[in-house]
Amino acid sequence: MYRVKEAFYTLQGEGAQAGRAAVFCRFSKCNLWTGREKDRATSVCDFCDTDFVGTDGQNGGVFATPEALAAHIAGLWPVAPGKPYVVCTGGEPLLQLDSPLINALHQAGFEIGVETNGTLPAPAGIDWLCVSPKADAPVVIERCNELKLVYPQPKATPELFLHIQADHFFLSPMASPSAPETSTDVIKQSNTRKATDYCLANPRWRLTLQMHKIIGID
Repeated sequence: MYRVKEAFYTLQGEGAQAGRAAVFCRFSKCNLWTGREKDRATSVCDFCDTDFVGTDGQNGGVFATPEALAAHIAGLWPVAPGKPYVVCTGGEPLLQLDSPLINALHQAGFEIGVETNGTLPAPAGIDWLCVSPKADAPVVIERCNELKLVYPQPKATPELFLHIQADHFFLSPMASPSAPETSTDVIKQSNTRKATDYCLANPRWRLTLQMHKIIGID
């Protein structure tokens, strides 16, 4: 049984795959926050700006078998040249993504990307693994394609993750979903400057911005 908040066709907006067409499959639930505002202050990542509660989003639902979910995802990919690509995200996708679903997605022709907080082991067969550590939650994945760190996080500084073997290291400036709307842009600009300065001083790290928000797509 797989619970999906939403699924949609768009462009990947961040990291090394930015600009690539993909079906995003957002799984419900996370192991670091309930997703409910009343619990935000006590969550590990109180800056999360994603709605992953329930199955009532665009093309969301409950899927009884891996084949059913793979077929649902395949139905969102256009009939056009290009390798089908799905990004499994959340919430925390590794609470639900398992070997049967990976096999079903591969059988449907998809390359599989995963965006995880890194606190759970990743099953074999993932084609592109992005780890995004959150605060002081222990990271158990030590090899990935890209490490994408929301910055700044006082309990998750870049120096803490240099032992992780990653092909790419990215800093993503933190926004503030709980701030008044009038100050959100100011906070984002300040953190973008901080992330920029850190990348300039530490060139292993590269700056990544949320391109999908900049160009106004999901």
